[in-house]
Amino acid sequence: MNSPTSGTSGTSDTPHTPHTSPARWRVLAVFSLGYLVSYVFRGVNLGFAPHLVDELGLSAADLGLLTSFYFLGFALAQLPAGLLLDRFGPRRTEAALLLLTVAGSAVFAAAPGMVGLAAGRLLIGVGVSVCLGAAIQALSMWFPLSRMPLLNGVVMAIGGLGAVAVGTPLAWLLTWTDWRTVSAGMALVSLVMAMLLWFGAPDLPRVSRESLAQQLRGTREILGSERFWRVAPLTLLNQGVFLAVQSLWVSAFMRDVQGLAPADSARHVSVIGFAMMAGCVGAGWAARHLERLGISLRAFAGFGMMGFIGVQVLLMAGAPLPLPLLWAAYGVFGSSGILTYALLARRFPDALIGRATTALTLTVFLATFAFQVGIGVVLDFWPASGGRYPARAHLAVWAGLVVLQVLASAWYLMGRRAAPTAR
Repeated sequence: MNSPTSGTSGTSDTPHTPHTSPARWRVLAVFSLGYLVSYVFRGVNLGFAPHLVDELGLSAADLGLLTSFYFLGFALAQLPAGLLLDRFGPRRTEAALLLLTVAGSAVFAAAPGMVGLAAGRLLIGVGVSVCLGAAIQALSMWFPLSRMPLLNGVVMAIGGLGAVAVGTPLAWLLTWTDWRTVSAGMALVSLVMAMLLWFGAPDLPRVSRESLAQQLRGTREILGSERFWRVAPLTLLNQGVFLAVQSLWVSAFMRDVQGLAPADSARHVSVIGFAMMAGCVGAGWAARHLERLGISLRAFAGFGMMGFIGVQVLLMAGAPLPLPLLWAAYGVFGSSGILTYALLARRFPDALIGRATTALTLTVFLATFAFQVGIGVVLDFWPASGGRYPARAHLAVWAGLVVLQVLASAWYLMGRRAAPTAR
């Protein structure tokens, strides 16, 4: 970018541009922290669940429905959030929406029953819905696009620390306080984050001066673009399957298919989490260096997402390899779909980046929600015994998901010469 509002390849650093400003590192730090906060909210109900059951008498179905309101709010907010990002920029948009998170956390903390809890979670989902899209847009404005794969990976890895925070640290916190106090504390954290963004993040002139009608035409352009739909199906399957399994069903697979004890499953789940963080950063670093060797970002992203299919097949087949190695590979390749965010940033002009990013996030979160629910529905076709499902039930589910990913891979490969980059 030669100027804050014009789109170029962004591959060279020249004096007096955002690419050379020391403030760009503040941009990276502040927006990464915002994504970390959003990730904590994503998983905090895992720690709250037993306390909600004991205090409010919620059933398992209630807990599932309650958790889904976060994803529902997050998904429904994506397209409007994209319009706001491209009109007002990442700093103002994220700071303003985080105020909804503050309100949602307060509502959740004070809720006497299911309705209030659900309303709080819905507001929280809307409030944090822009955290990833804002970070990607801000980095694309302040850094050369050649660095975007690595920087996106850094943001995702820092956000992944939120998954660690809702594990042992949250469990420890709940030993000396209650979930309502923690929720109120998260409201305060969200308010501080909003203030940090508003007053601490450097800004550039407004990204877009389009009218609302023009913005809506831009959204339709993205959703009707082959450039978008050539990469979206494989990405949403890669990320949707990985997130759905990692956040809910992986322990059941380890227990029922691999025969692991709870303690062993917990250790392997931690392996996946740390491998995911390493994969986010490592894939971004590798992508940038491979491009210098003539291997495109699109090709490398496709290799990673198709590698994820291979790892799933190895796990299903019970390959004679160390389980920590297989589950680490699951985490590394399962995070490879983030590379397509950087790919979309190159395929659409600056004025459409926010909407393109949030459109992709919308598909990913809808897929995650659908797979979390759908896997449970399919497993219920087999009778459970002692809380366990037959191994063949899990294998049937995974086989169906692999078939979908293979079909999406074929579609991805067919478009390797289609959809030229926009900049």
